[in-house]
Amino acid sequence: MIGLLQRVSAAQVQVAGDSVGAIDRGLLVLVGVQREDGERKADRLLERLLDYRVFPDSEGRMGQSLRDIDGGLLLVPQFTLAADTRKGTRASFTGAAPPEEGRRLFAYLVERAGCAHSQVQAGLFGAHMQVTLTNDGPVTFWLET
Repeated sequence: MIGLLQRVSAAQVQVAGDSVGAIDRGLLVLVGVQREDGERKADRLLERLLDYRVFPDSEGRMGQSLRDIDGGLLLVPQFTLAADTRKGTRASFTGAAPPEEGRRLFAYLVERAGCAHSQVQAGLFGAHMQVTLTNDGPVTFWLET
């Protein structure tokens, strides 16, 4: 499972002009589900997202986690993260989980996140979304479990 996390001062996801999720300070995470992924990998990704130290501490170093600052978590499904781009000029998506399995694991991740953290929002799996964000830093990390 892939999580492309971005530290943000604000982020929002819209579907057909309607906001389906928005946060202030926190993490926007684009989530890619791969064929070999399962619930254990989703649990591990969530643990890392909540505890990864990307927010400044009192010394200005990245010493605080999302839990530490009680920030927002906006999870957005993005199957294109699982693309194989090594050959040619068009990506292959054979490494991505089949749509129903991807939907199930993304829903599982969102549910588990809601149980573990107070501020969780999510995009809609399979929808055409418009994502806006203000990347703070910029700070962006690729996490893979």
